[in-house]
Amino acid sequence: MSLKALLINNGSGWSKLHRIGIDLGGTKIEIIVLDDHNREIYRKRIATEQEKGYPAILAKIDGLYRESLKVIAHQPHTLGMGIPGTISSKTNLVKNANTQCLNGKPLKSDIEAKLGHRVEIQNDANCFTLAEALLGAGIGKRIVFGVIMGTGCGGGIAIDGKVHSGIQGIAGEWGHMQIDPSGPECYCGKRGCVETYISGGGLQRIYRDRFGESKIVQEIVAGFRGGEPKTSAVFAEFLEQFGIALSNVIDILDPDIVILGGGLSNIEELYTLGREEVRKKIFSDGLETPIVRNKLGDSAGVFGAAMIGVS
Repeated sequence: MSLKALLINNGSGWSKLHRIGIDLGGTKIEIIVLDDHNREIYRKRIATEQEKGYPAILAKIDGLYRESLKVIAHQPHTLGMGIPGTISSKTNLVKNANTQCLNGKPLKSDIEAKLGHRVEIQNDANCFTLAEALLGAGIGKRIVFGVIMGTGCGGGIAIDGKVHSGIQGIAGEWGHMQIDPSGPECYCGKRGCVETYISGGGLQRIYRDRFGESKIVQEIVAGFRGGEPKTSAVFAEFLEQFGIALSNVIDILDPDIVILGGGLSNIEELYTLGREEVRKKIFSDGLETPIVRNKLGDSAGVFGAAMIGVS
């Protein structure tokens, strides 16, 4: 983003703007205020409580925004928001959100009316990827593919420090590539999406369906490390599916770096055994693509939201 894009004409020259970013997730809503050097001056996180519905989510966002305005004494600012879906270019309504109460809603117009400020809205994985490209593990890399592996599975692309969202706003959505059309049903209506296999929810479901008992991700990983047969078999398949899914992305995009985020990005085996599965499956004589952990933690998305904002 150019310097001029961060400034506002106040009649006596150009003054610097604060940036406000909002990360709307399935379990939490986070807001951040950055100064003109991208330094954090305020941040707060609250529970989404999506079961209370769409109007309650709007009210929570409004409350956080009003608090942030007090911090900057209502000075001029940009505003951006990341959401677990995207805005349809045809209808201007939310689509593809796994926070399903958002789907079909005019979120952009509703939130602008409620807050009284223009807002740029992007998919949360795009925000994660942009933040890591400009401030985190992807600094200096031209093409960055960002991955979020948590309860679900998403992705985003940044090229030359800008989000590449595509003509339909779905660029990078590797979580909904089908890798087995006869596989498990996904919330999106298809079967065998990447998300049904290599998300946290997918891994837990596979173990439960196969053995009739429940284990959380940490227990499955610990069992694999300890050589327990059932968890070892399921986790080995998880790593293989990771290799299939990510090698497909690399074959098409050939990015300069892949950055993993979300809770599952803390699994060390993804960077060793998982990387080896990718290497075995890509259309090349070797794997040169770095596959690395994020540097900004679980707040990368909110930093990215702040950086896409409009005044």
